[in-house]
Amino acid sequence: MSGQKGNIEFVDQKIEQNEIRKGSLGDVFDGSVLTRDRVVRQLPFVLFVTFLIILYIGNRYHAEKVIRQTMELQTELKELRARAISTASELEFISRQSEVAKLVGEKGLGLMEAVKPPIKITVARSRKRNEVD
Repeated sequence: MSGQKGNIEFVDQKIEQNEIRKGSLGDVFDGSVLTRDRVVRQLPFVLFVTFLIILYIGNRYHAEKVIRQTMELQTELKELRARAISTASELEFISRQSEVAKLVGEKGLGLMEAVKPPIKITVARSRKRNEVD
């Protein structure tokens, strides 16, 4: 029995020495570096960091998309603002009294400009109505 115990200790020492040994490039390519205890214990942390990296990359793409949309909307806003200003100036020009008279004459509506100025109509209130209010 003592011989078996000696063999077991010898095998365990050999495994520990293999664990301590620096990895070579061949270990990386054949995947044996991934089966070591140190790597396996760090696997949750590596997966968490990988998740954070993927989240960071996705966030960056989303931010760039939002920036592109913002720039497109700003360009559209400038175009609409220019269109609104030109429409307002056109409306102001058309609504002048001289332009209205010219358009009425061109269309032949038979309307004439008022020659007399407008007068103010005043209505006297009755006394009963003032008392009720």
